[in-house]
Amino acid sequence: MLIVQKYGGTSMGDCERIQNVANRVAQAKKQNHSLVVVVSAMSGKTDELIGYTKSFGTLPNTREVDMVLSSGERITSALLAIALEAMGFKAISLSGRMAGILTDSVHTKARIQSIDTQYIKSLLEQDYIVVVAGFQGVDQKGAVTTLGRGGSDLSAVAIAGALQADLCEIYTDVDGVYTTDPRIEKNAKKIQKISYDEMLELASMGAKVLLNRSVELAKKWNIPLVTRSSFSLEEGTIILNEEDIMEQAIVSGIALDKNQARVSMVDVVDRPGIAAEIFGELAQANINIDMIVQTIGRDGKTDLDFTIPQSEVEEAKMALKRFENEVGLIEFDCEIAKVSIVGVGMKSHSGVASRAFKTLANENINIMMISTSEIKVSMIIDIKYAELAVRALHRAYELDK
Repeated sequence: MLIVQKYGGTSMGDCERIQNVANRVAQAKKQNHSLVVVVSAMSGKTDELIGYTKSFGTLPNTREVDMVLSSGERITSALLAIALEAMGFKAISLSGRMAGILTDSVHTKARIQSIDTQYIKSLLEQDYIVVVAGFQGVDQKGAVTTLGRGGSDLSAVAIAGALQADLCEIYTDVDGVYTTDPRIEKNAKKIQKISYDEMLELASMGAKVLLNRSVELAKKWNIPLVTRSSFSLEEGTIILNEEDIMEQAIVSGIALDKNQARVSMVDVVDRPGIAAEIFGELAQANINIDMIVQTIGRDGKTDLDFTIPQSEVEEAKMALKRFENEVGLIEFDCEIAKVSIVGVGMKSHSGVASRAFKTLANENINIMMISTSEIKVSMIIDIKYAELAVRALHRAYELDK
């Protein structure tokens, strides 16, 4: 069986933990599996490296930032290979470039375009355990790129898809996907099985277990995906097709995302094409827009509110500068959070959204913005009520039972 395993930053936190990962990899190898292991940088290392890049200004050249950030995963991949060799196994570490991962040229949040698996396959045929530095690749010009936060998950799923692996295992510091963050709600329950679509929504809405882009790719390639803890032997959560889950819960989970900022553009000149120009400019800056609310025009003016990742506020400010003459006021509010309810069972049940609104009203929590899809309802609220909202919604949908 060909298995792709991915170990996160906490799992690779120091040499003792890397040895623990080596032991787990060795167990799988002893069962005669072919193994590709994708690793993250040590916990906290990427933030440390980002800090270094901002020592000379708040907006450093992103090409150079990628050169710095990619070093974290190269260190852990080499250390794991050394640990495995010390245990008597044939192991080799590969950078993103050596693993054949080709991306576009959007530095710090590149997208994988293709993977040339020829070299990896030749190493597997020679019985090597192949250890790949996650989170990185190269563009057409050979420049190092990184895939953004959680990019090592994406590396693992993409490699699994390209190799047509039998299984992709994502090892983290939690033992699966929970109905909500157990650190916020102590009665959160582990979900045994969840659909790609539900996991995609939870990941998009702020659940930290898996990156949404990796779930999207797993769904596209129909890759069996399991997430479990690297610190225990407990079964994890299986992510699979909706049709393979017998009973669908109305609501499967509650997600919270605190990395949100609300942009309020007041008294925007209400002319044809202004929204297209604003969001086109933001798209050019590779800024992800989530919720959008536009008021009805009055006296030739309109108000436009939308949300972006808090980490992209500075880029958004620069992108919106050209509209200052057509807007009365542009405000950025980083004291907000997005709380979401997710479940494929919502498709066939009425009153799910109204229960969420009533629950928050009972806690005197004001909802600033609302966004819905077939299987989720998201609400923007004041960040100081974020965890209270999660606990209240968890109880309201009886996810603790």
